[in-house]
Amino acid sequence: MRYIEEFRDQGLAKRLATSIAAEADPGRTYRLMEFCGGHTHAIFRYGVQDLMPFNLKFIHGPGCPVCVLPIARIDQAIGLALDHGVTLCTYADLMRVPGSERRSLIKAKAAGADVRMVYSTQDALAIARADPGRQVVFFAIGFETTTPPTAVALRQARAERMSNFSVFCNHVLTPPALRAILSSECDDGVRIDGILGPSHVSTVIGSAPYGFVPAEFGKPLVIAGFEPLDVMQSALMLVRQLNRGRCEVENQYTRAVTPEGNRKAQALMAEVFELRETFEWRGLGHLTGSALKIAPAYADLDAELRFPMAPGEGREVKGCECPSVLRGVKDPVDCKLFGSVCTPENPMGSCMVSSEGACAAYWSYGRYRNPGPVALEARQAPGEAA
Repeated sequence: MRYIEEFRDQGLAKRLATSIAAEADPGRTYRLMEFCGGHTHAIFRYGVQDLMPFNLKFIHGPGCPVCVLPIARIDQAIGLALDHGVTLCTYADLMRVPGSERRSLIKAKAAGADVRMVYSTQDALAIARADPGRQVVFFAIGFETTTPPTAVALRQARAERMSNFSVFCNHVLTPPALRAILSSECDDGVRIDGILGPSHVSTVIGSAPYGFVPAEFGKPLVIAGFEPLDVMQSALMLVRQLNRGRCEVENQYTRAVTPEGNRKAQALMAEVFELRETFEWRGLGHLTGSALKIAPAYADLDAELRFPMAPGEGREVKGCECPSVLRGVKDPVDCKLFGSVCTPENPMGSCMVSSEGACAAYWSYGRYRNPGPVALEARQAPGEAA
């Protein structure tokens, strides 16, 4: 448990909370957007918001790749499985995300489609090797964190001359989404004072790509780790920047993130992928240069070219506020469907399905049931350090 307990130490948490309360100016408010869904879950699981002063609020961002995938792409994946008779492999969260008319991959599987949950790209390659006569499609999704493993799979498939493997690529990029959020801040009526930047994404791309946030938008950004003390220390760093009128990119997650990032992973991504001209994000619309597609050198392994796909115009479930939650405009409890029609067993939107979704965080940790602060000790699981 070493190296985990020290990032959940109760005494350190109390001291950090005291420092934040002492340094937060009671005459101003601090609205800090945590970009990653992993941050959202850490905040709710450990009650970090309850340890903050009254005038510091965390705002949930779009940092959940399953949540931001547009319904049309879910519909296309379902079409691949049902209409083309392929073996469709993907991660667990995507199985239950509702598409148009509340269809999903797990419902397609129940209807007879060969849809399989995998834990890695290597699982999908193994399935393709085991049955060379059957087409296997890997439904790839994720930010920069999960893009290199997909690139590795494509390179392996090329090296092995696998003719029955292809990738339906839905990898998206963090900086363009962050830019879109900040650009639409005034239009949406959301005020953001500072950003808790992505952690795992930043291990790949580094801290340098976020320089536009202070330079163009005048907002401080702190790259934050996922443990509760990471989040609290990052909040304190943002409060100090705001109080002193500074506006910089700072790196709290120095144990994993460097300014230049992982050059080897970046080179691999550049070899296998190229930028899409535009890509639709749920809640954010079509964003220029915000996603990747398979490069021409690997085009024969591109499922979008191998199989005919209708463009599609997916429609949100009526009343679902997932798009507004992803922009930080609304909290999950502002949605009339939350907790009544929409539950993890009967999800209306992707934010309730994904393990990184804001609605799933509200539901999983029961925060919507608690009108007031709950002691850190009460949230601590038996035998677990805070």
